[in-house]
Order: sequence, then C-alpha cells, then structure tokens
Amino acid sequence: MSEARKPVIASVWLAGCSGCHMSLLDIDERLLTVLEKGSIAATPITDFKLGSFPQCDVGLVEGSVTNTDNIKFLEELRAKSTYLVSFGDCAGWGCVPFMRNFFPLQEVLEHGYIWSSSTVDGHIPDDEELPTFLDVVEPIRKFVKVDFHIPGCPPSADTIFYVVNELLEGRMPAGIPQPLLHFD
Repeated sequence: MSEARKPVIASVWLAGCSGCHMSLLDIDERLLTVLEKGSIAATPITDFKLGSFPQCDVGLVEGSVTNTDNIKFLEELRAKSTYLVSFGDCAGWGCVPFMRNFFPLQEVLEHGYIWSSSTVDGHIPDDEELPTFLDVVEPIRKFVKVDFHIPGCPPSADTIFYVVNELLEGRMPAGIPQPLLHFD
C-alpha cells in the first residue's frame, strides 16, 4: 500500500443480519486507530449511495449471495479491492441465509410475500421491483476470489480489528484462513 496516502477501507452487507458490521463497530475506541491509519470510504452503516465503490485497499464483505444485486456489488468491490476479506459465517459458508436452500425458491417467495403479513398486497414482486433472486443462496467465494476469511457468527471484534489493522499496516494477518475453495 502506498505511503503517500492513507489506505482505504470499503465494505458491503449482502444477505445477512448485519451482525458482522455490528462486531466491526464493537472494536470501540480502536476505530480511532483504524481512522488514524486509514479511511473508511463506503459502508452500509454510512448509507453509501454514490453509485459505485471507490478504489480501496481493504474490502470487507458480510453476508451470502442471494440475488443479482449481491453479485454486482460483490464483483465491483472485488475489482476495486487490493484485499477482499469475507467476514462472518454467512459470507464464508452460508449460516442462516443458506436455510433457504432447503426449499424451492417459489415456495420461499410465496411464504414471504403471500402467506405472511407482507406489505405488497399479496403478490410476489417482479424483477422490476426487486433484484432477481438466485435459485440457491451461495457463499461469496462462489463468485469472486476471497483473500482472507474471518469466521464467526458474528466474528469477534478483536479478530476483525487484528485483520484490518494488519492489512492497513501492510502486513498479512497470520493465522487467518484463506478460503480453501473458489468455485469456477
């Protein structure tokens, strides 16, 4: 990473509960350390709406891939990140969102939009109203190369801080798994 500028961090939240980003916030006063060493350019918590991700040194991804928008955000962040870090069990291998895979997609949509107390007047939104759903939920490594994975549901704040701090310092985080499998 260049010493002429502060390293940049960006993150995205795909299909998950936001617990990983809450653990990121749980690094508490160490956020000041992160901000001394780098800048945070995009997160779902900062309500990022510029339309695209900035070039960044560290891209953090929470959640599973469930729809076409998830793939778009993920591919863009991968293309613009020096290091892509998946954090949390949903991003790594599915966790709760993968439970959708036990049922046909149409049945899940009917349950969510017709049989429940939905606000869409008993119809399943079409692709103009929502991104196209994938038939099954997938881990992010199915779509892009992941450099490091921080496991946990949610991962510990200490581990998140360690990985981010090491990457901001230009070091590879020791003892953090590199994903074993990338699907082609």
